[in-house]
This record gives sequence, structure tokens and C-alpha cells, in this order.
Amino acid sequence: MRMLLLGAALVMMTSAAMTCSALADDDDAKSAQKLAQRGRDDYWHCLAREYSRDSNQGLSEQDFGRSVAGACPSERQYYRVVLLDYLTTQYPNIDAGAHLATANRAVESAQKDIVMAYVKHRPPQK
Repeated sequence: MRMLLLGAALVMMTSAAMTCSALADDDDAKSAQKLAQRGRDDYWHCLAREYSRDSNQGLSEQDFGRSVAGACPSERQYYRVVLLDYLTTQYPNIDAGAHLATANRAVESAQKDIVMAYVKHRPPQK
């Protein structure tokens, strides 16, 4: 009888530990996701400030693209890092190089989007 109670206690402890671990993993994933979203938003806001700078008005698409590529270095790097962390947390079995490539594509996509918005909304050249 004593062995049966000990076995039941072990099963309950193991089950509780697994549940706590799953909850902690879920909390980690949610936290990583929130950080990635905040990093994305911070980077986008910085790019928007770059878009609206008076000194950038009248630049060619290529010049504005170069300006955007060099803008917001800390926000860009933070976004890349937190997105990489989120992807690693969400998909731990995928190669880290693939996650880095995805994070880099996300940064490039943001830059490309802001350049396209600039080109689309700039006044026609005289």
C-alpha cells in the first residue's frame, strides 16, 4: 500500500512539474512575442520619423533607400534580436541560421515598405 501511495505521489509531482514547465514555456513564448512586437513597432516608428524628416524630402528613391538603410541602427538591431529570440522560442527545432535569415528579411521588408511609401507619396519632380 505504501508503494502505491508513493507511486501516486510521484505521478502527481511529475504531472505538476510538467504543467508548470508548460506554463513557463507558454509565458516565455508570450513574453518573446510581446518583445518582438514592441521591437517591430519601435523600428517602424523610427522609420516613420526618418520618412517625415524635411531633409529627406526631394531625395531620389535610391538616395532615400540608402538613408533608410542606415537609419535607426539600435532599433533595427533590437528588432532583429527580439525577433530571433521569438522565433527560437517558438520553433526550437529549426536551425538558428534560418531564424536569422527570417529576422533579416523582416528588417529588409520594413525598409522596402517605407521606401515604397516614400516613392508613392512624394510630389512629382519638376
